[in-house]
Amino acid sequence: MRTFDLAPLYRSAIGFDRLAQLLNEQRADAQPSYPPYNIELVSEDKYRIVMALAGFSREEIDIITERDSLHVTGRKQKDGVERTFLHRGIAARDFEQRFQLANHVKVTGATFENGMLTIDLVREVPEALKPRKIEIGTSTGATVSTLEQRQAA
Repeated sequence: MRTFDLAPLYRSAIGFDRLAQLLNEQRADAQPSYPPYNIELVSEDKYRIVMALAGFSREEIDIITERDSLHVTGRKQKDGVERTFLHRGIAARDFEQRFQLANHVKVTGATFENGMLTIDLVREVPEALKPRKIEIGTSTGATVSTLEQRQAA
C-alpha cells in the first residue's frame, strides 16, 4: 500500500481548508465493503441510500446524523443458542458505516423492510444561497436619445 504526503499541496490551497480536511478524512477512513449499499439519485434534490442488512432486526440498527455526516451502526444481539455451521455465508457481524453528507443535505426518513434499510435524503439550499437573476437597469439621471428624437427636434 502506498502512502502519499499531501502537505506540500496545502501550502498553496488558501481558502480550500474544508476541501483539504475532507480529502484527509477520506484517505484516513477507508470505507468498509460490509454491508453492501447503493446510493440512488431519486430526483434533482432527493437521494436514497439502500443498505442490505440481512439477518438484522430493526432494534439492532441505529441511524445517527451529526452535522454533515450520517452514521449507520448495527450491533448483532446474541440469541444464546449454540449452533454448528457447516458453511456460514450470511455475514452477521457488527458494522459501522459512515457517510459524509454534502452541505445542506438532510435525512428525511428511514424504513427497514425485508432486510433492506432505506434512508431518504433531501438537499435543501437556503433561499439566501440560491442563485438570483439581477435585472440590469439604466441610470436614473441619464436620458437616452434615439435617432428619431434628434430628427424631430
